[in-house]
Amino acid sequence: MQNSEPFVIERTYNASAEKVWKAITDKDQMKQWYFDIPEFKPEVGVEFSFEAGDKNTKYLHLCKVTEDVPGKKITYSWRYDGHEGNSFVTFELFPEGDKTRLKLTHRALETFPASNPAFAKENFAKGWNSLIGSSLKAFLEKEAVTR
Repeated sequence: MQNSEPFVIERTYNASAEKVWKAITDKDQMKQWYFDIPEFKPEVGVEFSFEAGDKNTKYLHLCKVTEDVPGKKITYSWRYDGHEGNSFVTFELFPEGDKTRLKLTHRALETFPASNPAFAKENFAKGWNSLIGSSLKAFLEKEAVTR
């Protein structure tokens, strides 16, 4: 039985909640730190997909927005074409003065096939740490410096 604990990462950025929200929901900004998702819109029911993986294997990610609280929280389903399982990614924003704390929760990872090492929780942890811990931080804070 795989661990059913969700993966959670929190980071605080030197940026307003409005700026962080735009970075995680505006497709033009998302492609600069996340993935290029032309059909993305932060609206419940919107479906989108993107390809990602390592140099050997690419996976088609199939997603659908399930919750949208503008400026505060967005959730979407996250599954893989041709593979069992369906998980959910939630971004939540918490303004803290002139900074913003982002909490990302990726739950239901245990629904993916345990037989595929690509779907191991450690790989999600590595990916989100890179995206949320490094890429998004660099994107948000470089802009703040160049203003």
